[in-house]
Amino acid sequence: MSAEHRDVPGPDGIRVTDYHTAGEPFRIVADGLPPAPGDTVAERCATAIGSGGSGTAPRSGPLDALRRFLVQEPRGHAGMYGGFVVPPDDDGAHLGVLFWHKDGFSTACGHGTIALAAWAVDSGLVPAGDGDRDVPVRVDVPSGRVTATVHRSGGRTTGVTFRNVPARVTARKVPVATGLGIVEVDLAHAGACYASVSARELGLAVDKASLPELTRVGREIRTALAGHPATWHPDGPLLSGVYGVILHEDLPDTPEGPRQRNVTVFADGQIDRSPCGSGTSARLALLVDEGRLEEGRVLTHESVAGTVFTGRAVPGGDPADGLVTEVTGTAHRTGTAYFTLDPDDTLGAGFLL
Repeated sequence: MSAEHRDVPGPDGIRVTDYHTAGEPFRIVADGLPPAPGDTVAERCATAIGSGGSGTAPRSGPLDALRRFLVQEPRGHAGMYGGFVVPPDDDGAHLGVLFWHKDGFSTACGHGTIALAAWAVDSGLVPAGDGDRDVPVRVDVPSGRVTATVHRSGGRTTGVTFRNVPARVTARKVPVATGLGIVEVDLAHAGACYASVSARELGLAVDKASLPELTRVGREIRTALAGHPATWHPDGPLLSGVYGVILHEDLPDTPEGPRQRNVTVFADGQIDRSPCGSGTSARLALLVDEGRLEEGRVLTHESVAGTVFTGRAVPGGDPADGLVTEVTGTAHRTGTAYFTLDPDDTLGAGFLL
């Protein structure tokens, strides 16, 4: 058996539970994980990135091998996303998580947080009790502690609201050259760094037909901003660098507030099928900074698939600490599986197309 085979599950396999949040998949692994060294979730993430690399860098180690095993075909696909459930930083949280996708690990994932909170209650990890109620689920993610509120009615989960780590605007109108011309980009940190740009300024619509062009220009913008000082986070390299590029367009306002549609291009050209949870926090910070989202108003944030998150700024707090935001969406379980590797399977952990 090859070294790659030794790093992935044997005949007994590994169990996963799959959810989708507003159309974006999230594969949860809670048992059978290889060791994840570190005293905190952030340290475990840094270790995983250090051993696994990012982008197209060489990767090694059992945790990263398991990620590839679950995200690559034939068990996964290039759009797969997931999380490894790990111990929280302390007793103040119910669980910790390492987020992953086809290109490596990430420090924040709003749609994953929504799915994890729903799973924690649905699975009984966090007791829901009887009746219609809201159940708090505290999750330690690499960028900090987030609190999700699982909304229950009739014994079922009907939605999840998560309060993200503080969001901060770090730069405005950064000129970036693309194949479609020079465009002005705004930058905000919301657990990860997001670059926001109006798709209309590039002559594009946010729709399915435009996805190839949106993806291409999103990758161009991310590459062009590599090393830009506004992408640096004061807590160090783990949270620094552009994670996602949000190409957005305005839609007619709702009675509650602004409405926008977006495509978020993240990692190495991956498309978020949801409106992007952490990216919604970044958009909220920018809209508040522009004076377009007043207290009590709600952003209706749509994805290219037609699914919706709503978001709002939370009143109070110290502006110096950043803007506190809440994002609401729905998550649904799509299945459970045991994945195994036949020792005679020459594809090993699989492949990506």
